[in-house]
Amino acid sequence: MERWRGRVAVVTGASAGIGAAIAYQLQDAGVNVVALARRKEKIQSAVEEARQEARKRGRASLGKAPSPGELHTLKCDVSNEEDIVAAFKWVKDNLKTVHILVNNAGIGGRTKLDETNTAEWKGIFNTNVMGLSIGTREAVQLMKATGVEDGHIIHIGSWAGHNLLNFPGISMYSASKHAVRVLTEGLRKELVAAKSKIRVTEVSPGAVKTDFGKNSPPSAEFLASLGISKAEDLLTVLPRLKSEDVADAVLYAIATPSHVQIHQILMKPVGENF
Repeated sequence: MERWRGRVAVVTGASAGIGAAIAYQLQDAGVNVVALARRKEKIQSAVEEARQEARKRGRASLGKAPSPGELHTLKCDVSNEEDIVAAFKWVKDNLKTVHILVNNAGIGGRTKLDETNTAEWKGIFNTNVMGLSIGTREAVQLMKATGVEDGHIIHIGSWAGHNLLNFPGISMYSASKHAVRVLTEGLRKELVAAKSKIRVTEVSPGAVKTDFGKNSPPSAEFLASLGISKAEDLLTVLPRLKSEDVADAVLYAIATPSHVQIHQILMKPVGENF
């Protein structure tokens, strides 16, 4: 990670979970992090909490630098194009350029194809697909305009984008994450055609222990399929990764030599049965 020290990374969805873990690990590696989230007021504390929780478990950040990078926090709803464009304008005006973009922000929910209202479907795609694409466009354009030849774009996908899971109501979310796979490969090919050295990686985790989806509790049918009746019992029967496990994968991909492209990382907790 030494070559990234003092450079600039933008991380979306940084007010909790995976985004906060990625932000603290990049910062600990000496990278200047611009952390974006709808809940700007929660970013600083979430990043520090993620760092302290990892330390309690004896987890050291990969690529530890002698001194941490800066942490800048910005309010940004990635389902809103104006917010994304304004965030990258702030980056350009204040930090000159961007070297790493981590498209982490995402939403899920149970959206059955025979009963969900259209607004919920649009919400999933506006965040998981359009927001990711607009952010990528803004980052790549800024990299090219400022002569960044070795930038890196990271898309946080999902195992659900590789395999349609037997969970009621997951198909629209799964479709959005499958789109992330296609967009990753499409971007790679466009960059190759442009003779660019900017790299792109998709990281697709299985179940992760975060507050993602807390507002869309699992259905009774899903719980019954696992042989339990209460949502809180999921903690005991469902193996899950930790947020820093995903952050480790992100830093691994970024830290590889500039001629190496880790195109895709699939990761699951041991014992996950779907």
